[in-house]
Amino acid sequence: MIAIDSGGSPSPELLVPHQPASVTDQVARAFRIGGPRTTIMTACSSSATAIGYAADCIRLGKSAVAIAGGAEGLCRLTYAGFSSLRAMSVEPCRPFDAERSGLTLGEGAAVMVLESLDHACARGATVLAQFAGYGISADGYHMTAPHPEGDGAARAMLAALDDAGLSAETIDYINAHGTATPHNDAAEARAIAKVFGTRAIPISSTKSMVGHTLGAAGAIEACASVIALAEGFLPPTANLRKVDSAFELDIIGPSAREQRPRFVLSNSFAFGGNNTALIFARSP
Repeated sequence: MIAIDSGGSPSPELLVPHQPASVTDQVARAFRIGGPRTTIMTACSSSATAIGYAADCIRLGKSAVAIAGGAEGLCRLTYAGFSSLRAMSVEPCRPFDAERSGLTLGEGAAVMVLESLDHACARGATVLAQFAGYGISADGYHMTAPHPEGDGAARAMLAALDDAGLSAETIDYINAHGTATPHNDAAEARAIAKVFGTRAIPISSTKSMVGHTLGAAGAIEACASVIALAEGFLPPTANLRKVDSAFELDIIGPSAREQRPRFVLSNSFAFGGNNTALIFARSP
């Protein structure tokens, strides 16, 4: 409640934090950023979509440098919402595990700086990875449940491969959406099988370590994928005990795997069937 004393009016500034784009606006103001600015809200794929949009701005010549990412803080309203859906686990989440029982909420933020390779080299920047392509799709199926066969998720991955000019055989690792809910993991497994067939491609879910950070998840997982490329390893799936026998997938267990991937794919699938897939390549 806002108290009004002596007939006065509250400051309009009080409304600013309640606008969906308030964080983007405040960052731009703090750093005096004058280029294109937008806030993308596609639930749990928001920051992944923002990274794809930022790359488009650079490829189209609208920006020389773009800053893209996401942030999410825990709040009781969010927790209550997921609890009402019976999507929460009483223990740390175990993506793709045979006894997985739901997700673990987390909070955090990640930001990625994107620019053309020529621009990065001209200023002497350390290039951690290259953005190869992305794809987006919509399930058009249900407000909270994914398409059971993963149709929309598969289309997003295929669109990312097409945008990157790559075949499915070139992907060395998938950072899965991997929420640890029974339906989401099953739908993603089917989507991966549609795109990659029976190939044993290494897969893990970093949500097992940081929880589901909702709007920040896509950016956090994209950054984890870039670190995997830069440092030559594949992230683990913490808490995994036994992979669900229904999934014919190469799920990385609780320990990281030593491997130097060349191309990695990061999946982000959201409420409303808002799907985004990002592909990054190892820096030459």
